[in-house]
Amino acid sequence: MFSGASNMAEGVDRAFVFIFSVAAVFIVGISIFMIYTLIHFARKKGKPARQFEGSIKLEILWTVVPLILVMMMFHYGWSGFKNMRKVPADAMNVTAIGRMWQWEFDYGNGMKSKELVLPVNKAVRVNLKSVDVNHSLFIPAFRVKEDVIPGYENYLWFIPTQVGDFEILCTEYCGLLHSSMLSKAVIKEQADYDNWFKTFKASAVKNEPDGYLLMRNTGCFACHSIDGTKLVGPSFKGLFGSQRDVLRGDKKITITADESYIKNSILNPDADVVAGFNKGLMKSYKDILKDADIKTITDYLKTLNQAK
Repeated sequence: MFSGASNMAEGVDRAFVFIFSVAAVFIVGISIFMIYTLIHFARKKGKPARQFEGSIKLEILWTVVPLILVMMMFHYGWSGFKNMRKVPADAMNVTAIGRMWQWEFDYGNGMKSKELVLPVNKAVRVNLKSVDVNHSLFIPAFRVKEDVIPGYENYLWFIPTQVGDFEILCTEYCGLLHSSMLSKAVIKEQADYDNWFKTFKASAVKNEPDGYLLMRNTGCFACHSIDGTKLVGPSFKGLFGSQRDVLRGDKKITITADESYIKNSILNPDADVVAGFNKGLMKSYKDILKDADIKTITDYLKTLNQAK
């Protein structure tokens, strides 16, 4: 009857099926009673009006029965929920990092993946972290969903019971590309997972440029690509040294994307807005990035210049 892909699915589905069934019975029953009442007690010529008095039995019935049903709903809901907060001591730990507009999964020691790769039948605790705004991690097939709030420690856990790929969504509106904040939970057999982890660990050792890491960690790639793809903001591909048509106030001018332009765009993003893009979407990084950080970013952007 229950076909979820984790140990949490049965409890969630049982509560849903019970509540839905009760609601369906009441909707059908009340609708039939209303139709019957309208027809049977309709005003007709020659039919004298009748006076009705209250019924203690009926009042007790419609008080006690809903109370019992509501308590049963609470029982099913609480039974499923309490298991979601009791993490096994041997659960593996992964940190899910939410940023506009992508998920990233940190396995520790600098090992970060864009997909949540896990072994089947192994308990996992997913610690939830946001680096910008409110997000919500939802894996429908596993029946788990928790809010990811900046500065708030939260988690979810589950045991995946099926091998395969399962979609991961963000269910808290977090900006323009909220609907594109997608990822996958990839569940493997233990041996396949061990091989993946070994390869992943070896590849994670290689160093990414400092500028790339700095931009990734501050959320730059949520709005700007490095491959020419147009997102919320212009691509970084071939940026440095290029000629840019920008709007400065109400005036359109052409300027060179040099060091001063990049610094000004980071600190005062609405001063010179590239034509074809909207102002007011990027926040100032004045209190986040220092001059040394901006130089590191600029040096990395220079390495993308050959892609013009």
